[in-house]
Amino acid sequence: MRVAMIGQKGYPPVHGGIEKHVAELVARLAPAGVEVTIYSRPHYSDAHGPTLLAGVDVRRLASIPTKHFDAISHTVACTVDAVWRGYDILHYHALGPGLLSGIPRWVAGRRTVVTVHGLDWQREKWGRVARGILRLGEHACVRLPDRTIVVSHALQQHFRERHGAETVCIPNGVSQPVLRRPRLMSSLGVRKPYILFVGRLVPEKGCHLLTGAYASLPGELRERFSLVIAGDAGFTERYADQLRKTAGEEVLFTGFVHGEVLDELYTNAELVVLPSTLEGLSIALLEGMSYGKCCLVSDIPPNTEAGGDCVPYFSSGDARALTNRMAELLAAPADRARFGAAARRRVLKAYSWQEAADATRNVYRTLMAR
Repeated sequence: MRVAMIGQKGYPPVHGGIEKHVAELVARLAPAGVEVTIYSRPHYSDAHGPTLLAGVDVRRLASIPTKHFDAISHTVACTVDAVWRGYDILHYHALGPGLLSGIPRWVAGRRTVVTVHGLDWQREKWGRVARGILRLGEHACVRLPDRTIVVSHALQQHFRERHGAETVCIPNGVSQPVLRRPRLMSSLGVRKPYILFVGRLVPEKGCHLLTGAYASLPGELRERFSLVIAGDAGFTERYADQLRKTAGEEVLFTGFVHGEVLDELYTNAELVVLPSTLEGLSIALLEGMSYGKCCLVSDIPPNTEAGGDCVPYFSSGDARALTNRMAELLAAPADRARFGAAARRRVLKAYSWQEAADATRNVYRTLMAR
């Protein structure tokens, strides 16, 4: 079975939930006999980096690296290349790339799958035209491919209610966390106990809510705890620049981090805060829970689905509520420990990359048997 992964920015994953999702899947699909090609954009990661995995190929094709044309231009190039190379299944990721998922079926009789990671048209960075196109992508993703996968039950319910369409729910997963003593992160300027945010600096991740809420904390708490922002812009440079300009001196922006440094940041954080107003199913939340951290998150359905009663919530978009809840948790280490232990038990039991890979492979096998 030969599968082409299309729509992710690239491999190896240095940032981005979709990129992490694809990397974790292929690491488990390849040993199970699935030959996977990951299409990558040259500007995303080192063009000469190693593939690392037997049975996995990385093809780097050019794109038009602008906000509006990066994804779609790369998807067009990859679709043409993948059809010509004769892959059994073309697996698209996200709404925009899903617009092309019908072409391989109609032109060459290839089987196609789309994984929806979130309702991208709701992201604030898009203008009216781009949102309209992504709305079409939502319709396309349940009508054009052979199978549609979603990463949360909240998304599954959305497609059922909005489109009358049944999808396959295969949630994101976690691996066993690697706990690390603070060693590398000191080079980033981390010097004292800290609150951690992990994610892209885009409006829907709510980082502006977090920096504002942090500035409203009592002075003694800001003296004790810094705020570490681990992430960077995603074609949202103006928003990211404004965040940096308005944040106080106790807010540390690290840029994108991954690997051992990210392990250290999760391991040693006092509190993880993820104030998103829009998610599919947050990998950062699942990872924070897996490290046994108290994760304070907005009460949007994908977050409550993942966290259950094992994480504290605040009303989405309410900066004052976020400030008050942060202050309560920072002043209560026993509560943080209790939430963290419960979150770790829940996430390691309910969310598994191996189960996600097995379920994805079953989708492939079903399509190949038709």
